[in-house]
Amino acid sequence: MSLTIDRLSLLADGVAHGLDGTVHVAMALPGEVIEGTVENGRIAAPSILTPSPDRVKAPCPHYRACGGCLLQHASESFVAGWKAQVVETALAGRGIAARVARVETSPEFSRRRATFSGRRTKKGTLVGFHARASDTVVEVPQCRILRPELLAVLPALNAMTAAGASRKGEISFAVTLSEAGLEVAAKGGKEMEPTLFQTLAGLAEQQDFALLSWEAETVAARRPALQSFGAARVNPPPGAFLQATAAGEAALVAFVRESTRGALKIADLFAGCGTFALPLAAAAEVHAVESEAAMLMALDKGWRGAQGLKLLTHEARDLFRRPLLPDEIDRFDAVVIDPPRAGAEAQVAEIAASKLRNLTYVSCNPVTFARDAEKLVQAGFALADVIVVDQFRHSAHIELAASFRRT
Repeated sequence: MSLTIDRLSLLADGVAHGLDGTVHVAMALPGEVIEGTVENGRIAAPSILTPSPDRVKAPCPHYRACGGCLLQHASESFVAGWKAQVVETALAGRGIAARVARVETSPEFSRRRATFSGRRTKKGTLVGFHARASDTVVEVPQCRILRPELLAVLPALNAMTAAGASRKGEISFAVTLSEAGLEVAAKGGKEMEPTLFQTLAGLAEQQDFALLSWEAETVAARRPALQSFGAARVNPPPGAFLQATAAGEAALVAFVRESTRGALKIADLFAGCGTFALPLAAAAEVHAVESEAAMLMALDKGWRGAQGLKLLTHEARDLFRRPLLPDEIDRFDAVVIDPPRAGAEAQVAEIAASKLRNLTYVSCNPVTFARDAEKLVQAGFALADVIVVDQFRHSAHIELAASFRRT
């Protein structure tokens, strides 16, 4: 059966429409004519009869096996345009006409954090990423996304897997590059016992890790795993959220600073360890709200150690269950919100009911962002500007930042 690809799904599969209904085709691009056998609504191994002019040779040798990237077969200009289109289409579906002003894509070899999977096998160990739609682990020694420092740690992760993985289990290694070196947070391994602790501590010393934790138990803390947010240096809790690339973080911070320019009092909601709150404190008083108390403690310590910052207060609060209310929101000139993928439906409802005029929304999910944007527009806000910040190049993941104004 031959089919023409109409579009990409949100998961970056090609989508075609045949006699049997909608068909999904991995690694296909819009406009391509493909041929293959349809099974359960998919063509797993299509032949490309007519390739797209946007098709390119994937640069990574692991591409066909690894599930970490989905779009290396497409040109960079196509991927940027597609991601912008996804945002625009999501907004249009909510009745909001908007254009993405620009797409800022992080360079290759720039990812400073990644989560590797480790498994024991009959022949030894495997450490890498999962294959597409599979629990199979694929080794990625020549990955073109990660910083070289993260690739260099793979032999040590294999050694940790050999020492600490159960025969049928899988270890998750969250690896983050800090200013002091690598931080490794492992979960899913064996329970700690003296021999395992000694082995892990030896590896941490040999590799000169800044920090190594095992199921939240600190094995080695050689140096604080510091990150710089504006003028402040912060020591986040092990495994804490960090923007994926330095370039992506810089683009988001620059957008947030510009969209809040002139505000004297700012609330930073879902503040984490201070990615936005601390840079904003250079020019305004900031109130940071976050549910994780440990992140706020790290933020506060970083603020106290910095020079020249204005007052920064903080509050541990679950914004899904207890959002800021209108009378609290009205105390601020501007609000910055950076929720997880679920968006911030409850908090946006309170913002809509407030008198706030300046809102900056950072999102990692265009669908929930569009839902929340519709509520804001209905309350009198106008979508003033929106950009895409592509920290996860070659993937289907889309991050954006938008500014809303109300007169």
